[in-house]
Amino acid sequence: MPIEEELTLMRIFVGESDRWQHRPLYQAIVELLCAEGLAGATVLKGSMGFGARSELHSDRYLRLSSDLPVVIEAIDRPAQVEAVLPKLEQLCGGGLLTLENVRAFRFAAREESA
Repeated sequence: MPIEEELTLMRIFVGESDRWQHRPLYQAIVELLCAEGLAGATVLKGSMGFGARSELHSDRYLRLSSDLPVVIEAIDRPAQVEAVLPKLEQLCGGGLLTLENVRAFRFAAREESA
């Protein structure tokens, strides 16, 4: 039987070219989330998108430098997510962060038969 929990899903929207201390911002965010003990995080790179300035970014256009959209998704208990928000604000000079309540189902690992 899966274990059901009410958790918070956090999505952080940044650009591929955004940096924190000379490395990709999305990498710094995932490292922070891991160090803070969140249950998990995934980085998703978009193939097309636009942000606050309505400038279209796409992998279809050949250019020397691209700034494709990147979304970091993380999930954990609401208190754990809330606790990391001030630290994320220090990393992100701009961008967008969303939170939503989700029903999460955790499945036990199956034992492989010999």
